[in-house]
Amino acid sequence: MSERRSERAGDAAIHDAVRRKYQEVSRRPLGHFSYPVGRDSLRQLGYAPAWLAGVPSEVADRFVGVGNPFHLRQPEAGERVLDVGCGCGLDAFVSAHMVGAGGYFSGLALTTEMLEVARTAQSRLGLPNLAFVEGAADALPFEDEAFDQVISNGVLNLVPDKDRAFREIRRVLRPGGSLAVADLIVIETIPENVLKDLDAWST
Repeated sequence: MSERRSERAGDAAIHDAVRRKYQEVSRRPLGHFSYPVGRDSLRQLGYAPAWLAGVPSEVADRFVGVGNPFHLRQPEAGERVLDVGCGCGLDAFVSAHMVGAGGYFSGLALTTEMLEVARTAQSRLGLPNLAFVEGAADALPFEDEAFDQVISNGVLNLVPDKDRAFREIRRVLRPGGSLAVADLIVIETIPENVLKDLDAWST
């Protein structure tokens, strides 16, 4: 592991590259990815129209997830849920309605500009059970066993230290809690030149 880590770009540089990429995505989501984004993506991934009924258009239009974590498990009423890498908050707004007034949802993102979109939409809707926090997946700013469920959508592939990120997720999950992840996975060896490419890490 240490040898492989030494071949790739540094963790701090990768975090900075991801921030810069998603600053731009927060302003203009089209043209950055090889897959559909926004409402076209939501339709293809099977997000139910009822889930999206209360989601602000500026949030839905900026959706850049790669899957549908709700196909694995939907949050239940009263649960505490964390979205690791919430972006502009699409999955957060969907989950907040699922957990209801007795539940709680926290969305975490690395990029301030994406969180600003989410927070502006939240203030307009007035959802007190929803909070957006700036932070990194490999250093979660939450107490141990704080959540019943953790979800993540197209984000863990961007994290340089995945082992640490999964340990952090395990730490904040209560015993018996669940993890629902939709993400890109590698099925072949990644060439060394790609591991050193910051743009590849942030896409």
